[in-house]
Order: sequence, then structure tokens, then C-alpha cells
Amino acid sequence: MRTSTTPPVTRRAQARLGLALVVPLVLIIAVFFLFPLGNALYYSLLDYNGVNPTPPFVGLANYVELATDPALLPALANNILWIVVGTAAPMLIGFALALLMWRVRRGSTFYRIALFLPYILPTVAVGVVWGWIYDPIRGWLNAALRGIGLGGLATGWLGNPDTALYAVLATAVWTATGFVFVVLLSSLQNVDSELLDAARMDGANGAQRVWYVVLPQIMPVFLMILTLTLVGGFSVFDIIFVMTGGGPANATEVLGTYAYSSAFQLNRISYGTALALVISVLAIPFAVALNRLQRRLSLQGMGT
Repeated sequence: MRTSTTPPVTRRAQARLGLALVVPLVLIIAVFFLFPLGNALYYSLLDYNGVNPTPPFVGLANYVELATDPALLPALANNILWIVVGTAAPMLIGFALALLMWRVRRGSTFYRIALFLPYILPTVAVGVVWGWIYDPIRGWLNAALRGIGLGGLATGWLGNPDTALYAVLATAVWTATGFVFVVLLSSLQNVDSELLDAARMDGANGAQRVWYVVLPQIMPVFLMILTLTLVGGFSVFDIIFVMTGGGPANATEVLGTYAYSSAFQLNRISYGTALALVISVLAIPFAVALNRLQRRLSLQGMGT
């Protein structure tokens, strides 16, 4: 029978090193995730208004109210629209731009910086600038429409309940597309060109080469970006808060802005906390499923 030849002193040193590496991560998770989560769960079971030092315990009353809140479903519907369009549009546009720029060498750095710049700009700056663009009187968008003879389409984009959500969503897509473009363009550099040449010789057209050769090789990265973009759609808040604040007439209200207004404008801290937890509960299954799929594809790629 074979016995371990590792000295006890070495094993103890390895164990201490393992603990030294794991403990900081555990502390970070406990301080920045577990404690805030437990605190949020506790406050969601109270009726706290931000002033009363001894708020009464109400149990699941806040969650029961959520189930019958007439303002919740419209906000959730806006969130779903944001998740679908706000995820699909930047993924498709960013991937298309990455394919177009894949073989470009001259000026590629300029294009990368120009497309990525909106993503790193402060959200407040982006919201203010696009608010000027959408301005019904002096806005560039209405001026351009009038200039090409489409003045009948000019409107108060952020003040019209029929267009406000789509206007803010277009701004968010413009911001996120650069991130998708830069990451996918980098991943395309690792695509096996020999497989592409073989597919071309077999008669595969451009769309077939992208679908059957390119996408399978970059799928783990593609899923990673998809996860980040999709989860961001559940928790969207900042761009809507800056540009419309959830208005007009709650036309751009999503779960994040509704939780904020409930907690900090109506002083219903516990109800807003319950709303925030609902957002997390909705987002976590999608994030976990996409993460598992990404890991499975990565392991398959390593195996091949």
C-alpha cells in the first residue's frame, strides 16, 4: 500500500496557506453580501419609515401587499421589455460591429475607443447629454427630423408617455453596445482561422461560418456578456432616474425606480426593501443558469 510522502510540517503549512487565502474572501463575502442581505431581509419584515427607532414587526405583510399592488405589474412589464430589448439589441449590434471590425487593422484602435467611450462615461453625463438631444424645442433629434422632412415625427421624446421608455432604452443600448463590441472583438482574435478556411472550402456562406464555426468558439465569452447585460436589465435604475425619474405618468417606472420612490420618497423603507429583494430573486435564477451553461461550455472546450 502506498503512503503519502508529504511531511506533516509541509501539510500543515499548506493548510495554513489555504486558510490565509480563503479567509479574506470569506470575510469580504460576509461583510459586503451576507450581512447586507440579512439586514435587508430583517427590515423587509418590519414597518420602518426611516424615523421610528423601534419599528413594529409585520412579518410578511410587505410581501402580501406586493402581490396586490396595482403599480407593481406595470413596473414589472417595463422591466421585462427593458430586459428583452436592452439585452438583445446591444448583443446583436455589438456582435455585428465586432464581425465587421474583425479583420480591420487600419484605424482599429480609434474605432475601439470611439465605441467603448460611451460605456465608461458617467451615467449622469450620458443622461444629461441625451436629455438635450431629446429636447422637444432645441433637441438635435427633432431638428434632424425636421431637416429631412419628417417633422411630423418630432415630439417631446421624454415627456411623451408613448415614447419615453423607448427613448431612455435607446440611450442605454447606445451605452452598452461598446462594451459588447470590445469584448467580442477581443474574443474573435482567438477563433481558429483554419476551421474558417475549411468551412469556406466546403461551400459554407458567411452566415453559416458565423453560426457553425465562429459562435461555438466564442460562446463562453458570449454567455458571460449576455449574463452581465441581462442581470443589469433587472436592476436598471440610474439611467432612468437621471433622464425621467420614472415619469411621465409612470411610463418609465421599473422595479428599481419604484423601490427607490417607495423607500426614499414615500418613506416606506421596509416596502422598498422588499421590492429590492424581489428584484434579486427574479435575477438570480437567470444568472445561475447562464453561469452554469458558460462553465459547461468552457469545460467542453478544454476537453477538446
